[in-house]
Amino acid sequence: MADDFDISRIDDVIHGRIRLGIMAFLSGVESANFNELKARLQTTDGNLSVHLRKLEEAGLVAVTKRFEGRKPLTEARMTPAGRKAFVAYLDAMQGLIRSG
Repeated sequence: MADDFDISRIDDVIHGRIRLGIMAFLSGVESANFNELKARLQTTDGNLSVHLRKLEEAGLVAVTKRFEGRKPLTEARMTPAGRKAFVAYLDAMQGLIRSG
């Protein structure tokens, strides 16, 4: 094993499967609505809500809620801090692969 293998470089907030999926999807779009994320990630309303909240509390994702007509619409977008953290996460993963 290489001396520079350091698992602590992996961001635990991003690393969960659903949170990683949210970040990966949001990295390629300006924003996504709740139902789109739920369908893409194949998860439930409650599960997605919990993971979005965790990312929002960490400042990685911004969630806005509004009404479109009479229907509620929840949208998520990656924040600049989220984009920076996601790139750092990917760099850390790549570093682990190279050093292993």
